[in-house]
Amino acid sequence: MAVAVTTKTAWKLQEIMAHSSNVSSVVLGKGSGRMLATGGDDCRVNIWSVSKPNCIMSLTGHTTPIESLQVNPNEKLIVAGSRSGSIRVWDLEAAKVLRTLPGHKANICSLHFHPFGSFVASGSLDTNIKLWDVRRKGCIFTFKGHTEAVRCLRFSPDGKWVASAADDHTVKLWDLTAGKLMFEFTGHTGPVNVVEFHPNEYLLASGSSDRTVRFWDLEKFQVVSCIEEEATPVRCVLFNPDGCCLYSGFQDSLRVYGWEPERCFDVVLVNWGKVADLSISNNQLIGVSFAQSTVSSFVVDLSRVPKSDSIPHGLIRDDQPLVPPTPTGSSLRRIYDRPSTSCSKPQSRVKHNSESERHSPSSEDDRDEKESKAEIQNQEDYKEIFQPKNAICRTPPRNEPFPAPPEDEPGTAKEALKPSQAADVQTSLPKQELPDPVQRPPIASSASLTRTEPSVIPAARNEPIGLKASDFLPAVKNQSQTELVDEEAMSQIRKGHETMCVVLTSRHKNLDAVRAVWSTSDIKNSLDSAVAINDLSVVVDLLNIVNQKASLWKLDLCTTVLPQIEKLLQSKYESYVQTGCTSLKLILQRFLPLITDILAAPPSVGVDISREERLHKCKLCYKQLKNISNVVKNKSGLSGRHGSAFRELLLLMAVLD
Repeated sequence: MAVAVTTKTAWKLQEIMAHSSNVSSVVLGKGSGRMLATGGDDCRVNIWSVSKPNCIMSLTGHTTPIESLQVNPNEKLIVAGSRSGSIRVWDLEAAKVLRTLPGHKANICSLHFHPFGSFVASGSLDTNIKLWDVRRKGCIFTFKGHTEAVRCLRFSPDGKWVASAADDHTVKLWDLTAGKLMFEFTGHTGPVNVVEFHPNEYLLASGSSDRTVRFWDLEKFQVVSCIEEEATPVRCVLFNPDGCCLYSGFQDSLRVYGWEPERCFDVVLVNWGKVADLSISNNQLIGVSFAQSTVSSFVVDLSRVPKSDSIPHGLIRDDQPLVPPTPTGSSLRRIYDRPSTSCSKPQSRVKHNSESERHSPSSEDDRDEKESKAEIQNQEDYKEIFQPKNAICRTPPRNEPFPAPPEDEPGTAKEALKPSQAADVQTSLPKQELPDPVQRPPIASSASLTRTEPSVIPAARNEPIGLKASDFLPAVKNQSQTELVDEEAMSQIRKGHETMCVVLTSRHKNLDAVRAVWSTSDIKNSLDSAVAINDLSVVVDLLNIVNQKASLWKLDLCTTVLPQIEKLLQSKYESYVQTGCTSLKLILQRFLPLITDILAAPPSVGVDISREERLHKCKLCYKQLKNISNVVKNKSGLSGRHGSAFRELLLLMAVLD
């Protein structure tokens, strides 16, 4: 009798060397879930087929690093935004650039295609949102209202609205027909990273760096529910195609949420790091992440993931896959009115117009075509995906689901138990003490990968930088002595435990001293005491509190904080750099106009001691800001959100030049 093989719920599918330099953006095609596009600091856009190690096509033309990517619903077009604010649209079938759209003054942070027409929305670090007509090569409308970078854009399923999420902690809903703001949703306390419309109902979901997911009613314009206090920022969200639940991507985990009432159906541990995009195909969720020049793809088997409370909790049998529940929210909320006509007609009309434009391009288009090109690096895959013989099947072939690898043997590795499974196991573990994720399956790679110690230590990580567990264990003299006695292994691992306890105890004592000064005096004196301790970690802890309440900031506080910010910006710890950027941004927004006005004012008549003191503080702050501007300028070339923060600071400090 054959024994049933237990397969994994989540596994790593592939890791590829995507670019010759750092990867800055990745996106999955939502139509098929099999198309992957990557953008890098090498100014290229590379097209891949998920699970295949070789690049299909490489698109060139941008002269600055790629900051944002998006593929249109039928996967015929791809749009890329660069650090300079330029946008290029490529036709993947014709393998050539279709449009170049200039207009933004800073980084392109977000892009999205209209679900029906040939329109693209773009959001930028310059805080503007622009709506473009790809056929006519022009900006139709510019939406202004955000005060910081626009991180995510989404058109509604009926194509009448566009939602925007920004670093100013707000989500805005814009009416495309009226060309104006419909409503501003407030409630997040940190930058909003992602926003997503429900596929059927008038419901909007948003995820933020404040570690919350919020659901908004688009009829009543109020919050439906809020899922709070997750461990890490929300990086991406995606509704199930039938709208029964929301999948949220966090650091190394996937969470499944319901919203009325708010609840978490399941948590799946996936070792994907900072996941960048999600897509669903064949009842499997595909997630992609990137680090330095590599891109990794992961698969979660959704047939084994609970999607509602109607599914009984307990151990899930492999021979009885879960049946997705019937959505029940349709009667609670209004449904989108899709266009009555099929979208094939406007698409064919757009295709006709595009063809006619290609035959008679303008002189500027000629220059774009000469500067931009598509290098087809894998002819067979290109023809299979973008030029199929059957004209009806345009998107990449609908392959079978990715085969799930078998679970590792109990003696080799332990697969992470889900909360729903662990609840019914007699020897259950607490939720915060889940075992390590499953071991990685064999990885398909297009190049040999070299592991180097990062120059910046990330704020969230699963293991110490530069340390291996094997370094702390005694060397094995022969293979027969592979099993170590527990006491011996623990004694080796705990070698540095006492030292760490001393460090943490000292830090706790220093924080107690600072708190005592604050309780008896004011924030200025407490910050002076923190600086006198000469421990940056204490300064960071204090600034993280002050940053949350802008009213605590005063001009004399800036004179103390700015030298410390200069040190934080040059730290190797990412968390220190983030705190320094946040504090510097608050100072620039609140005090830089005041400083420049006071320094530019004519000298007063007579003696004004308070004005002289204020002038002295402004001169001191101005000098310190000039020093910091050199650091910001040097680091503005970094990729990813780290570099975006420095480039935003550089824009704010432009008045210093």
